[in-house]
Amino acid sequence: MIERYTLPEMGNLWTETYKLQTWLQVEIAVCEAQAELGYIPSEAVEEIKAKANFDIKRVLEIEAEVRHDMIAFLTNVNEYVGDAGRYIHLGLTSSDVLDTALALQLVASVDVLLERTEALSQAIRYQAQQHRDTVMIGRSHGIHAEPITFGFKLAGWLAEVFRNRERLVRLRQTVAVGKISGAVGTYANVDPRVEAIACRNLGLEPDTASTQVISRDIHAEYVQTLALLAASIERFAVEIRNLQRTDVLEVEEFFAKGQKGSSAMPHKRNPIRSERLTGMARIIRGNAVAALENVALWHERDISHSCVERMILPDSSTVAHFMLVELTDLVKNLLVYPENMQRNMNLYGGVVFSQRVLLTLVEKGINREEAYKIVQSCAHIAWNQTDGDFQSLIRENEQVKATLSPTEIDTCFDPKHHLKNLDQIYQRLDI
Repeated sequence: MIERYTLPEMGNLWTETYKLQTWLQVEIAVCEAQAELGYIPSEAVEEIKAKANFDIKRVLEIEAEVRHDMIAFLTNVNEYVGDAGRYIHLGLTSSDVLDTALALQLVASVDVLLERTEALSQAIRYQAQQHRDTVMIGRSHGIHAEPITFGFKLAGWLAEVFRNRERLVRLRQTVAVGKISGAVGTYANVDPRVEAIACRNLGLEPDTASTQVISRDIHAEYVQTLALLAASIERFAVEIRNLQRTDVLEVEEFFAKGQKGSSAMPHKRNPIRSERLTGMARIIRGNAVAALENVALWHERDISHSCVERMILPDSSTVAHFMLVELTDLVKNLLVYPENMQRNMNLYGGVVFSQRVLLTLVEKGINREEAYKIVQSCAHIAWNQTDGDFQSLIRENEQVKATLSPTEIDTCFDPKHHLKNLDQIYQRLDI
């Protein structure tokens, strides 16, 4: 991922240096396992651990000649180790190291994402607490529906973040799989016990049945899980964008001192962070398709997945991380305008209470179809007037006046009726 959207916390896990460090970590873990089982001298392992190192420039120099990154890496490591280097990579194939090391990167990445998901949930929880009773209009199809609170909206976000966190927890276990099983996964030249010991020491589980590689459904699940996380963030970002429209303006991204929104129009305060998050979700979603394409490798393995993963795994990880950090800060500093929420809800004089009027008329004995016609007629008149007043139209309707008292009509327009059960949702989420 380009530097602009790469934060060190995640970006450092996908550098060339970190990758080669994990390769060396796996090679040493295998040597230790082989020594434990008596296949190689313990003294050789100690020498390897003391001397093993690599130089990225030298690795790239060798790779330019041999056109094989693992061979280049091993050649360079052996330049440091000397004679004991003959025990490194004994009985292994490149993918034993590549896939096991990749698992370590994926686990570390999930751990970072879990931490950032928790930070996001805390930011949303705080705002949900602050706006527990901030009444606003709920919308369906983009059209005013019935009253909710902004805290209730945020509670829905929090529940979705919790589900993403649960998926990440499961994902961590899924990707924590290594393989030290040789050229086609049959352990022809390496004891299966070596795999078990090495993986255990690396904090991984041995793959149940690998080929030359670990099956790519695991890696596809990784990117798909991140795509779901990104889709949730996108949903929240789109909501902020819609609520920041000039003619809505119920919330707004924090606009910093000195910030400028347009080179041409000085008045502009655009929701650029939310827009950026919307675009970033598309990147990971597209990468999920590529990850699925990687699953169908030929026979026991081909290399068609390799170039794809070199891009989509680092990019998806760094973008997902950036999105979490960005949204957390956005939510923490979100500007909320309760007065505008109240203004918008009161448009057309309480038309959003139409269902309550309908049900009250039905409860009083009017046929539902007839009651619906009465309420809809008043609502549409209010809707079509610049200063439409639905509540006044209801009060003036002869059939309504004959059925409901003024107090009963007032009760229909009390938003508390719509909010009376929200505490139960807060309790479910422990807000």
